[in-house]
Amino acid sequence: MSNYPIRTIMQELVSTQIASLVARAIQKAQSAGALPAFDIPDIIVERPKVVGRGDYATGACLGLARLAKKSPLDVARLVVEHIEPADYISNIEALAPGFINITLSETWLARQAQLIAQTGEEWGSVNMGQGQRVQVEFVSANPTGPLTVGSARNAVLGDALARVLQAAGFDIQREYYVNDVGSKIRKMGATLLVHYANALGVDEPLPQDHYPGKFLVDLGQVIAREQGRKYLDMPRQQALEEIGQIGTDRTVEEIRDSLAAMGITFDEWFSERSLYESGTFDHVFERLQEKGLTLEKDGAIWFAAQEFGQDKDAVIIRSPAIVPDPDERPTYFASDIAYVWNKLAMRGFDKAIYIWGADHHGDKPRVLAAAQALGLDPARAIIILYQLVTLMRGGQEVRMSKSSGEYVTMREVVNEVGADAMRFMLLSTSAGNKINFDLDLAVKQSSENPVFYVQYAHARICSIVRKAVEEGWLAPGNQQASLDLSLLNTAGDLALMRKMLELPQVIAKCAQELSPHYLPHYAQELAATFHAFYRDCRVISSAPEEANLTRARLLLVQAAKIVLARTLRLMGMKAPESM
Repeated sequence: MSNYPIRTIMQELVSTQIASLVARAIQKAQSAGALPAFDIPDIIVERPKVVGRGDYATGACLGLARLAKKSPLDVARLVVEHIEPADYISNIEALAPGFINITLSETWLARQAQLIAQTGEEWGSVNMGQGQRVQVEFVSANPTGPLTVGSARNAVLGDALARVLQAAGFDIQREYYVNDVGSKIRKMGATLLVHYANALGVDEPLPQDHYPGKFLVDLGQVIAREQGRKYLDMPRQQALEEIGQIGTDRTVEEIRDSLAAMGITFDEWFSERSLYESGTFDHVFERLQEKGLTLEKDGAIWFAAQEFGQDKDAVIIRSPAIVPDPDERPTYFASDIAYVWNKLAMRGFDKAIYIWGADHHGDKPRVLAAAQALGLDPARAIIILYQLVTLMRGGQEVRMSKSSGEYVTMREVVNEVGADAMRFMLLSTSAGNKINFDLDLAVKQSSENPVFYVQYAHARICSIVRKAVEEGWLAPGNQQASLDLSLLNTAGDLALMRKMLELPQVIAKCAQELSPHYLPHYAQELAATFHAFYRDCRVISSAPEEANLTRARLLLVQAAKIVLARTLRLMGMKAPESM
């Protein structure tokens, strides 16, 4: 058994260790007089762009050449001469024009299978966040109808990001912001009241500005069956308010159920209405007035956004000449101002991450300007914008228009392709790029379907483990103390080990860039590496002379099972034991 020290839960990145080695080597070269004194910059260590040039590389010496008054290659050679030995490195070389390339020790690599097995389900976690409190607010669709495919992308992106940030050492709170005030809710209530009346045989036309779609028609019929003529026999304004509240509550319930079908839950469902009822809006409005950052134009009250580099000011309170009801006068932006204060000042999150559709790109700078106006660091509010989803079937686009009521709901797609396929497909592209979601591909039971391909790798591993248990290889008496991990020395063994060791780096990259789309790509690469290993390397051998190799490879396979399952769960997907 290896004496290599086991680091549980929080893994130190190999790239971080290498960066420290290189920095210390530069210091030693300076102390020895081989390099002049200068401040050492951050050392960036990455995967080499050229296959076969080691496991890691740094181009730090390219930027040091001017300071050292030497060629980049000469600086790299001097640094390599001063790098201290490390048991996890087998080779270090300086390459033109000034790179330092590092190859990991094959003996050390083989031992990492044991590290992964002992660390277990927390393998890959890193402590970037150091417990910082971060809120991820996502989905937050208006409660006026079922969630659409576009909202599904928001949901999947937000949930995966929250999972990744937790794995990176952040204290995460998931929040859904319920837009339960404003014109959209009033419009929904007016639409629902007409459908309710129609269900009771009252011939009432829909308002010109109404919400289309079958959902509110069906909901109106349900309320009619449950309540009879109750809302027809009360003053119309009261009926609008009460039936509008029922509509909001039932729609939020539908949204909860749809998200639950995707395995997505929230720590908090935050009411927009509470920003007004609690006095939060009044407080932030007074702060802006005291700072001289509000102005009155055309009867409306504006936020002086131009003071913060914006092209134009933004309305906070509409003119009473246009909107007589005082409860209806605050704009959506008014709520945004109060909400960012609530997140960062009142609840004290270190960072607040918003996930919005790309159609909100104009709102992003205004919210950041409002945070700055309130005396908050705008860098603490991070707004991620995601692009649209286009559904494809038979090579043709599935036409959708929410304004006409013709849209595909998230629940419909989940029912057709499954939650795991939907998650994987919607995560496979960075938020800033549009997605073509191929419904036909998502249900294929073949290697063409990346979801099937990845999950099949996990199921295949589980099959190997079951066989090993049946044949006694993993029986309690068959202790791993006799493991000879040096036998894991073929190209297939080492390729699998190298790929598994990338997970901490992938988690760190996802957290740093706030982009979990690297996960599905890593999952496919890991699955492909395992399938190649399985093709080239026999795991369970009946030959007595290969008993030790069988034991070592079974540990490697069990480690692969841990890493693949962890990757799937970070995406919110299941790790099936059979398919």
